[in-house]
Amino acid sequence: MSHYIHDDKIKKLEELANQIRQSVIEMLVEAKSGHTAGPLGMADIFTALYFHILNHDPKNPDWPDRDRLILSNGHICPIRYAAMAHAGYFPMEELKTLRKFGSRLQGHPERERLPGIETTSGPLGSGLGQAAGIAYGARMDGKKFRTYCAMSDGEQEAGNTWESAMFAGKNKLNNLTGIIDRNNIQIDGMTEDIMPLEPLRAKYEAFNWHVIEIDGHDIRQFVEAVKEAEAIYEKPTVIIAHTIPGKGVKEIEFDYKWHGIPPKPEEGKKFLEELRTLGGKIQSEHQ
Repeated sequence: MSHYIHDDKIKKLEELANQIRQSVIEMLVEAKSGHTAGPLGMADIFTALYFHILNHDPKNPDWPDRDRLILSNGHICPIRYAAMAHAGYFPMEELKTLRKFGSRLQGHPERERLPGIETTSGPLGSGLGQAAGIAYGARMDGKKFRTYCAMSDGEQEAGNTWESAMFAGKNKLNNLTGIIDRNNIQIDGMTEDIMPLEPLRAKYEAFNWHVIEIDGHDIRQFVEAVKEAEAIYEKPTVIIAHTIPGKGVKEIEFDYKWHGIPPKPEEGKKFLEELRTLGGKIQSEHQ
């Protein structure tokens, strides 16, 4: 797929990302549990993936030649569910069943429960190995689809992430693109206080990866990074996306305490008002 992007498409994606953030807040308020900061921070990237980048078909989620999107940090699944619903994988009303008993939208995605989910994710650090295996298998089968793996920065502390990075680098998996949500927070605090990750770029380069660093809220930068990754022939690519946890709600931005808690109903109402106001500004800026 060509990822050249026009200004009017950027506008539509930015407006849609704002709507998807609103869906995330509504889901979390209804669920009374779940993660807030990460899903809001990754809204721009997941919107770009589902509405511009991925070769996929919501009406035929098992299409053999679809691109694969692996969500390694499964706890941010509200943003994936919201993007999928907006894209037409399932009815929007179903978003309100997040984390409910018997729901298809569990607190971590389950592959056999919801069409369009490639893997069951939970244990952090597992996704890159799964993605590398899928990409390696695609090469063996002569398939042209690409595999994307969304990861948190905190899970770069898990050793199996680096086993997978070594495997992908050794096998020059140029059909694999990693996406790291570099928001600098994890459940107990800031990553650089808990277990410093820097120099993160140099680490991946040492494992024979091509590294691109972007502003994770600049959709054009992300689209161009994905396009660059497709042109890299001799190695896998990782996109380090610098994001603001809680993006769109000033009160909770950069506050690690919002990593794993949902808004209460009154907070949710306030957050939604702020996002709707922001949505109006986005529209006026593009007019």
